[in-house]
Amino acid sequence: MSDLPSVFDDLRDESQELDAMVAELRPCQWGLPTPAARWSVAHQIAHLAWTDRAALLAVTDADAFAGEVEKAVAAPDSFVDEGAEEGAALPPAELLARWRAGREKLQPVLRSAAATKTRFPWYGPPMSAASMATARLMETWAHGQDIADALGVVRTPTDRLRHIARVGVRTRDFAFGVRGIEAPEKEFLVELAAPGGEVWVYGPEGADQRVTGTALDFCLLVTQRAHRDDVDVRADGADAERWLDIAQAFAGPPGPGRAAKGAGR
Repeated sequence: MSDLPSVFDDLRDESQELDAMVAELRPCQWGLPTPAARWSVAHQIAHLAWTDRAALLAVTDADAFAGEVEKAVAAPDSFVDEGAEEGAALPPAELLARWRAGREKLQPVLRSAAATKTRFPWYGPPMSAASMATARLMETWAHGQDIADALGVVRTPTDRLRHIARVGVRTRDFAFGVRGIEAPEKEFLVELAAPGGEVWVYGPEGADQRVTGTALDFCLLVTQRAHRDDVDVRADGADAERWLDIAQAFAGPPGPGRAAKGAGR
């Protein structure tokens, strides 16, 4: 469901939408706490700028990126926070300019690299340019959600969610494996109500187990921006039930997730 031209355009558009949300913030608002522990609005933007820089290195300078991986291996529990802390300490205007400049550099590089079908190093398995753009879109949307929650902004879901939903489905086995659990042998059927009214379908029609819900809530769940009790996503089957409790579309160790707001599922 992710065609090459659209994923790059959608990454650009997702970034611009988030940019519009933070561009006119007062300096004090950059310090507002977000749902991510110890991270302010500034930390969220700093993390996006830091990861854009890492992606640019991965595509353009493999040796330099290898040095970044060594730092990650040496401090697996702190290197992400350290990158965010460094950027968050900047004046808001400088941080915003840094994020804008970094993503503007990354866009044409990813578009050009897509034509080569090369796979580039990353903190996890190597990725194609399209996969890297999809991962950047997912992070931009997810961290944008943290900022929206901090500011009390309700965002309108768009069909850009299709890229995130697809990643969420494809990382099913990873979510099991990162917790030391054997993944189910058979695929699930996943049916999601898209913002535009159609239904996005993943997996075989005759699957024994399935997941249904809205695309927005599925994306909130797999990026761990909402607790399962607070989303409109249902499972049919024991393995599918277990997956929704541990779903994780992002790389790295199991995330702590979000506390439930009290809504029953």
